[in-house]
Amino acid sequence: MGSGASKEGEDGGGTNGDGQHDGLDAQLDAARYHDGGQLYVSLKMDKNHTLTADLVPHVFGSVPLIGSWDPSKALSMERESVSMWELSFVVPPNHETLDFKFLLKPKYNNAPCFVEEGPSRQLIGGALKEDAKLALFRLENDEVLEYKVFVKADRVSPFDLAASWRAYQENFRPSSVRWIPDVSINSAPQPGGENCASAGLDLDLEHYVVPAPSASANSAFVYAANMTETPRSLTSGSYSFKDGGASADRPTNIKGMEVIVPDPSKVFPNSGVVESKSVGTYSPLQKQESQRGLFVDRGVGSPRLVKSSSSNSNIFTHDLNLDNDTKNSMPAAAGAVAAAAVADQMLGPKEDRHLAIILVGLPARGKTFTAAKLTRYLRWLGHNTKHFNVGKYRRLKLGANQSAEFFAADNPEGVEARNEVAALAFEDMVSWMQEGGQVGIFDATNSSKKRRNMLMKLAEGRCKIIFLETICNDVNIIERNIRLKIQQSPDYAEEPDFEAGLQDFKNRLANYEKVYEPVEEGSYIKMIDMVSGHGGQIQVNNISGYLPGRIVFFLVNTHLTPRPILLTRHGESQDNVRGRIGGDAALSEAGELYKKKLANFVGKRLKSERAASIWTSTLQRTILTASPIVGFPKIQWRALDEINAGVCDGMTYEEIKKNMPEEYDRSRKKDKLRYRYPRGESYLDVIQRLEPVIIELERQRAPVVVISHQAVLRALYAYFADRPLQEIPHIEVPLHTIIEIQMGVTGVQEKRYKLMD
Repeated sequence: MGSGASKEGEDGGGTNGDGQHDGLDAQLDAARYHDGGQLYVSLKMDKNHTLTADLVPHVFGSVPLIGSWDPSKALSMERESVSMWELSFVVPPNHETLDFKFLLKPKYNNAPCFVEEGPSRQLIGGALKEDAKLALFRLENDEVLEYKVFVKADRVSPFDLAASWRAYQENFRPSSVRWIPDVSINSAPQPGGENCASAGLDLDLEHYVVPAPSASANSAFVYAANMTETPRSLTSGSYSFKDGGASADRPTNIKGMEVIVPDPSKVFPNSGVVESKSVGTYSPLQKQESQRGLFVDRGVGSPRLVKSSSSNSNIFTHDLNLDNDTKNSMPAAAGAVAAAAVADQMLGPKEDRHLAIILVGLPARGKTFTAAKLTRYLRWLGHNTKHFNVGKYRRLKLGANQSAEFFAADNPEGVEARNEVAALAFEDMVSWMQEGGQVGIFDATNSSKKRRNMLMKLAEGRCKIIFLETICNDVNIIERNIRLKIQQSPDYAEEPDFEAGLQDFKNRLANYEKVYEPVEEGSYIKMIDMVSGHGGQIQVNNISGYLPGRIVFFLVNTHLTPRPILLTRHGESQDNVRGRIGGDAALSEAGELYKKKLANFVGKRLKSERAASIWTSTLQRTILTASPIVGFPKIQWRALDEINAGVCDGMTYEEIKKNMPEEYDRSRKKDKLRYRYPRGESYLDVIQRLEPVIIELERQRAPVVVISHQAVLRALYAYFADRPLQEIPHIEVPLHTIIEIQMGVTGVQEKRYKLMD
């Protein structure tokens, strides 16, 4: 809990009212990596009487609890059971000496509150100065109420706090962790509470459906390969095929590691669990095996790879020195994304400044889907990335109606033709890199060492190669993917007989299986049985550098489990009515109505989704909008706070135009994407802080409702819709509208519901 109220920008942002936001943030960030962790405090009160139905226990006191001794600002404790009330929080490391008291406040009126008698309680470094077991309250009639008091403090790492949420979500274990600096968590309230929305509101979901913007390329399911880079070689003149030939394997200094991704549905009953004593929940761990690394699910933040002592693997390395040539080659959009703009520029030979991700795998193993997701992620982060699909080249050059015999290894004409189109696509990719491209994703089976050696020879002196192999052993998933291929691929668009197309594709697959050789050369990432989201392995070999490390982390957290993600702005706020940006205003009358309609909508749309969750920012207009939604846990993310308008916070656009004409007319209008409010944020800054949110959304297997703000939702929507960065500040995200993003095996589909005019 901070020392002042949060404020926002554009459409709102985040800074502390006391002006100490930056310094406090720096200390909190440093504390996340401190061995001692942070102080987690749990306060509980147990009543020994039955007279206080209308009195609710509260806590007030010094920083960081409230920042004043004003009873009107006291924090309400939450009912844990019939007689027990509880409040938990994390103490910032620079405020580990707390003075506080309990008080009782009337539930339904403004009558005087009752402060506990005696001196204030002092908690110093997690220890109570005087461990008082009772709290006594003297009422107006001199009646004395007695409560038992329990105070507990533990040292906890923020990663363990996040892991406790993961354990709760997977196993429905209640968690009462609140007010974590970056993420705070409230357990799910029971249906039927006092804030329950009116049952009389319209619940016909289809009644609210409105068309999605025509600019969205993903408003309907589209065959992913058709969304890839359009071949240039086949439309801009002749091409002279170069014989790649087989070459000897390039010497490498092999370093191997295997990351085990536990199956969340099986890890608890079938393997050991580790109790987090400080939080009282459980986080999954698998037993370590020789020469293997274990991916420990930490909820939010960077991955942690736990290696056996015998393993000398080294995945993540950082080289931060840049020469002038490298600086000039940075993509412009990455300039404001500090970590990505610096660390991903790989040093060494000139060709290492361009990265080619070469897909490897049998057909129907999810290569194109994986390539599309990775392309979307890297583009959103500001890396100039393109997806080159060799099948698209083949269809344009040779036609779509090729039978299974064309793909046989003993068909020399077919082999030569397929090698030629692969070389065409690769040359296009390298040409694009030389014009400023950064990451090319080369999508084909590349199933033999001879083909991969050809590509490695073509890449020499021009780009760095990492092979990305997708392996699936689940026959049900393979069968499903094959059927989707027949339904969607242009290769079978003119085949009226589905079963005939299915048999032809299976014959094609058999031809590839005869000559398939798993990757063992060079730098590679192997995704083994990762597509289902029910556990799997990632093996990495000879991988180094910031960007390859981020790619590994992203792939660890992706899966194909279908689930909806609902995006919506908060209900209209009082500042919206006044036309003021930022602030932390309450809801307007229209906003109060929207929160009730939203609660009914979510209750009906997700009525069978017990594991769904509600995510909000830390600002009251989103928290208030979420308040009537019952039956689902709620998480507050500071990363979801609106863009910080800095010195413009609380102003109208007319006031900005009048008082700061240079900012309004020139800087902001000229480049709204990169424009940073004085002492505030830009859209690129927002994208940078939203990356952990994207990773967590990708990892989720249950629906998520995100209640946030206009600028933030523009950035999140742009990720799912694969919209260019320059479009983000102009994406339409209207009030009182829900954008449903359907994540699944066939890609991303969008649907919009407008609950109010």
